[in-house]
Amino acid sequence: MANEYTPPKIWVNDSSGGNKWANINSPVSGARHDQDLPVGKHALQLYSLGTPNGQKVTILLEELLALGITEAEYDAYLINIGEGDQFSSGFVDVNPNSKIPALLDKSGDEDVNVFESASILVHLAEKFGHFLPKEGSARTQVFNWLFWVQGSAPLLGGGFGHFYSYADEKLEYPINRFSMEVKRQLDVLDKQLAKTTYVAGEEYSIADMGIWPWYGNLVLGNIYDAAEFLQVDSYTNVVRWAKMLEKREGVQRGRTINRSWGEEWEQVPERHSAEDIDKVLALRS
Repeated sequence: MANEYTPPKIWVNDSSGGNKWANINSPVSGARHDQDLPVGKHALQLYSLGTPNGQKVTILLEELLALGITEAEYDAYLINIGEGDQFSSGFVDVNPNSKIPALLDKSGDEDVNVFESASILVHLAEKFGHFLPKEGSARTQVFNWLFWVQGSAPLLGGGFGHFYSYADEKLEYPINRFSMEVKRQLDVLDKQLAKTTYVAGEEYSIADMGIWPWYGNLVLGNIYDAAEFLQVDSYTNVVRWAKMLEKREGVQRGRTINRSWGEEWEQVPERHSAEDIDKVLALRS
């Protein structure tokens, strides 16, 4: 107990440590430097990074394009959070919370800024009339599970993922605490998927697109390298669902966008047309 931390009477920000991800944070919001965002030729301008939160939106956009909805064409620009791109004046104008993803919809008489991944999913689903029931209990179920992941995933990413993968020191208490919660969440999903084909019912929806980038990637071993540690194979219904969605063209395409790491065939740092993805996915063979 010699290293036990005693909180001071007044908290003081100390970012003098060497952790890359901790040092980009600040208790103050707003822009840190002046820089305009690039703007492409399409009505939809996405500023993001290919993390699970970013993948939610690009998967939906690619699913819409797969349906032949050409109005869903978009430009996707990489926001490098390690370099502080999210604190530019241009990005803060779109999302005052300085988090990816952020969308600028220029299709109407006035530009509309949309931030928070769930808000973007709902905006696009309602705009194009797909992947969200228009009324009734089916619509409510989609919202139930979409909002579930908005509340649950921070405990997976900012909780478990941080302490298991990114923290400078492996600490037993937070790893145990968040491991228990993530396993409970997986159990919630597994029991739901024992009753339904997709998370919110028998139809593929933005609830699946919101949940798969976190929990699908987790059980498939694509994030945190924790599949064995968490015994994910025991959640057979989640694994079944994760593998089923992984085969979808929209998921395969969407998960590559705004990525600058991983295998060569996974990296599409910027996307301005379908060909940007086609030429990268072709490298798989």
